[in-house]
Amino acid sequence: MKTVEHLNNERIETIIRKCDVCFIGVVDGDKPYVLPMNFGFKDNVIYLHSAPEGRIIDILNKNKNICVTFSTDHELAFQHPEVACSYRMKCKSVIAWGKVKFQDDFERKEEALNIIMEQYSEKKFKYSGPAIRNVKIWEVPIDNVTCKEFGAPHEKYRGDDTVKRSH
Repeated sequence: MKTVEHLNNERIETIIRKCDVCFIGVVDGDKPYVLPMNFGFKDNVIYLHSAPEGRIIDILNKNKNICVTFSTDHELAFQHPEVACSYRMKCKSVIAWGKVKFQDDFERKEEALNIIMEQYSEKKFKYSGPAIRNVKIWEVPIDNVTCKEFGAPHEKYRGDDTVKRSH
């Protein structure tokens, strides 16, 4: 088993779409702060929503930098059942960095809520005016992204030029 870094945007999006939660990381002064969140993804932008006020909003008002992590397909694997160091978690992950932009435009907020809900349901939703006005919408255009598959079979990506191999 090896670690493979995916460079193909379609593979990256496939991994993101398989997730039901992402983890956002920010820095509060000199301390990290990480939260699980629901999300939407479209055109290289991650969409998040929250209450209009709170600790996370206070932190982001001081520092808009954010790291968003997605992880899926978790499976415990080992090379030998009696050797603890041979155990590892096979999985696929995407880590994205960007700067949060808060969206205040009513129509754009409604569009963002639809993008978020499309991650979880094929149902079409309608939102009341107060619901849209009272939600904080975050847009995170991705500045940088990495995508790795941990525990990939050696033969799976032989000859595939959309991956970077490492051991």
